[in-house]
Amino acid sequence: MSNPHLIIPTGTQVVVRHAVSTGAGVLICPAGAVGEVVKSPADASHGYRVRLPDGVEVSLRRHELSIRKQVQTAEMGDPAAVLRDHDLYEHVIYRCVVGSRAYGLASDASDVDVRGVYLPPAELHWSLYGVPEQLEDRGAEVVYWEAQKFVVLALKANPNILECLYTPLVEFASPLAAELLEERGRFLSRMVYQTYNGYVMSQFKRLEQDFRTTGEPKWKHAMHLIRLLVAGVTTLREGHVPVDVGPLRERLLAVKRAELPWEEVNEWRLALHRDFDAAYASTALPERPDYAWANDWLVRARRSAAGMG
Repeated sequence: MSNPHLIIPTGTQVVVRHAVSTGAGVLICPAGAVGEVVKSPADASHGYRVRLPDGVEVSLRRHELSIRKQVQTAEMGDPAAVLRDHDLYEHVIYRCVVGSRAYGLASDASDVDVRGVYLPPAELHWSLYGVPEQLEDRGAEVVYWEAQKFVVLALKANPNILECLYTPLVEFASPLAAELLEERGRFLSRMVYQTYNGYVMSQFKRLEQDFRTTGEPKWKHAMHLIRLLVAGVTTLREGHVPVDVGPLRERLLAVKRAELPWEEVNEWRLALHRDFDAAYASTALPERPDYAWANDWLVRARRSAAGMG
């Protein structure tokens, strides 16, 4: 799989994808002109210096260039090749940190789990090739969901997505994303009960099987399932998703370190299920999230990506 952050090296022949003009409107080169990269940027957020056949040099961004060999071999008809010519990471509208650092459970060795949303350019989204539902760099622990995918998962009360909306560690939010955060309560509903509860029940069944078989369940996983139940109960009771575990930190870490007997961990889990039942019976959250608002936000996001406002 290609690296979306790959820098085109100096000396590579490229094709200019759009006509380039001076500020006064004088044409410098037409679309399709061939040039050579004479200076590459240090990262994907900066431009390239490209020398044209007449010696004139222009500054262009990665999405304004195609590698000439790929054009010549007709790879532009290959969806993967088309996506390689668009650094979709440039279209990230929301970036945050989740996981142990957001939960308050991190150690010095903990990864930095970056998540967020990207809004693809309309011309690519509408094209034959489409766009991926998510951008992922597993080595760097980075995942960005395409805007529609993110919203759909949030409406389904997906715990990972709701934590993105409620994490205190926000690194970047465009105006559109800021609106999403401001109105994040519209994604909360009684569906939290089914989603969180169902996931924990199925996963704990596997942990119990591990315990019966080996006597050693995956303690870190058990800790996070307990944390998830606590978050679900609080969400139904208080109408917001808690991310930082607060005063439960030490007890949760004791679970992770296998310092609590399995029976005690399981009893804690069962007690939380009972709390979850009670919270569900009395919650003020609606039966379903605000689909109309979410749809309106997505339509406006799409219009923005198309330059329509």
